Amino acid sequence: MRIAMLGPIAWRTPPRHYGPWERVTSLLTEGLVRRGVDVTLFATADSITAAQLDAVAPHGYAEDSALDGRVWEALHVGHVLARSGEFDLVHNQLDWLPLAFSESWRAPMITTIHGFSGGGILPAYMKARSAFVSISESDRSPDLPYIATVHHGIDFGEFEEVPTPGVDLVVFGRIHPDKGTAEAIAIAAQAGRRLVICGIVQDEAYFATHVEPHIDGDRVVYRGSVGPRERAEVLGSAAALLHPIDFDEPFGLSVVEAMACGTPVIAYRRGSMPEVIDDGVTGFAVRGRDEAVAAIPLAARLDRRRVCSRARERFGVERMVDDYLRVYETVLRDSSFVKGY
Repeated sequence: MRIAMLGPIAWRTPPRHYGPWERVTSLLTEGLVRRGVDVTLFATADSITAAQLDAVAPHGYAEDSALDGRVWEALHVGHVLARSGEFDLVHNQLDWLPLAFSESWRAPMITTIHGFSGGGILPAYMKARSAFVSISESDRSPDLPYIATVHHGIDFGEFEEVPTPGVDLVVFGRIHPDKGTAEAIAIAAQAGRRLVICGIVQDEAYFATHVEPHIDGDRVVYRGSVGPRERAEVLGSAAALLHPIDFDEPFGLSVVEAMACGTPVIAYRRGSMPEVIDDGVTGFAVRGRDEAVAAIPLAARLDRRRVCSRARERFGVERMVDDYLRVYETVLRDSSFVKGY
């Protein structure tokens, strides 16, 4: 089986700090290589992989303002398209752009839909020759056929269970209204807890108006976008991860990463959160600020070893690799799963 892994190129694969799509692409690619699958990873030239690496973009366009992401993504997709006849399957991790040229791909395509940026991009999916994989049941569009749902997996070797945490709360992810950073500040203040914020600033105006005025280095601490080693330390030392989202979260990688450290999660009940969180076991999916505050002492009483073990049962990287191998085998056995192929 020869797989072309068409990765995103906003960041390096794996990312140095932020880059959830790149992180999942890396974990899957390396897992497939461990299983003896012949994988070529199409990513940035500075990516690190045990697979064959092929690249057009020198590095991530999100890391270099001189690179126009639209141009480099088009060049990237065009390069993989030109080589597509060399492979048995193309696994698209790059959203909708490769689908616009799906009539020209010379191998069946599987697309992992990491989330929809809006209903306006659905036509690219509805007309495409591709099998679709959702990352949660809640993120499925009723307008699309799916071959499977595959929850993300993580490498538990990157995280260490911390049975005796501190008392701080943490919010982890891009600083944007969708992620509810300001709401997390309000929850922590109402609960009388210190809050540690980690993540890239994706919305400068939101950060300047609703987040930065509260950062005092004491009750509210901002640590920036942290890398893998620091991520495990921050998540593991927290009493709980706050995830008070203001959108329908497609999956929530940081939620599972917190669980891997034994840290329970308190999230707003939107999108995939009731699907990812085992209520009362790995955390609580709540409705609003008051419920979030009330859940903090309940979360502190959860068995952190059970939080970690349940996460291992559900979200290990090898389970994700198994799930995708079944998808690949299904498509290779019957290409009718790829609409129009």
